[in-house]
Amino acid sequence: MDRRHFISRTAATSAFIGMGGLTLHSCQQETTKHITILHTNDVHSHIDPFPTNHSSFPNLGGVAKRATLVEEIRKENPNTLLLDAGDIFQGTPYFNFYGGELEFKLMSMLQYDAATIGNHEFDNGLEGFAAQLPYAKFDFLSANYDFSNTILDGQVKPYKTFSRGGIKIGVFGLGVALDGLVSKNLYKETVYLDPIEMAQEASNTLKNNEHCDLIICLSHIGYQYTNSQRVDDLKLAAATENIDLIIGGHTHTFLEKPTVVQNRKDLPVLVNQVGCFGINLGRLDFYFESGKLTNTQGISISV
Repeated sequence: MDRRHFISRTAATSAFIGMGGLTLHSCQQETTKHITILHTNDVHSHIDPFPTNHSSFPNLGGVAKRATLVEEIRKENPNTLLLDAGDIFQGTPYFNFYGGELEFKLMSMLQYDAATIGNHEFDNGLEGFAAQLPYAKFDFLSANYDFSNTILDGQVKPYKTFSRGGIKIGVFGLGVALDGLVSKNLYKETVYLDPIEMAQEASNTLKNNEHCDLIICLSHIGYQYTNSQRVDDLKLAAATENIDLIIGGHTHTFLEKPTVVQNRKDLPVLVNQVGCFGINLGRLDFYFESGKLTNTQGISISV
């Protein structure tokens, strides 16, 4: 994939989201700081592209093509984070044969910065997940899974901070309720905590203690459950504060552009999810003036 093709396709799929009423042109001054967030979700062990005769996703996806896109974007803007919202495991024979080793090695080669834990990360039990962690050269984040009495104690962080271009970014993770979804013998003594409460606690810490300029939630709880009290990303955004972006997973929801939700302080939160199987790469560009977020672009790039 050459650079010209990449730029033309990105322009064709871009969607502008205004925050503060500024145009993109008005933001691009010397004082502007630009952060790019790239993300995937529910890749489900899809290492290779789909075949050219596939009924739904012909010739789409594949880690090699994703790597090319990521490399191009990092050249364009070195102040980039690459994140994943869970369900890295399960879906092709690669997982059946290698148990997640290949997935973690390839994500490490792509230099992922962090990921959260999806329900399929428990498919080989806590021991199976723990056995693959040495191959992951990035951190797993979960604020609402308490692993204190398990083999994963101390190996999963609630949040992590990053500094890019003078902007401090806080990232935390959330997982879906495991009871009824994952066999108890697989997740054992893992304790599921309320995602809204833990999201508010984590975002408060990142905002007030860590003094982050941008706060991101990596969520594997699902985009939206209509006519249900189950917590989803849209409910989470509306019930909390301090979160700027929710990168979602679990429901395999294809969004052409991020959804904007007003939080409990009536401030905008972006919620995004890019389907499944690695056929799309999410991209969000945040622009800051004097440390204040002033503008955002959101696009979904077909891989």
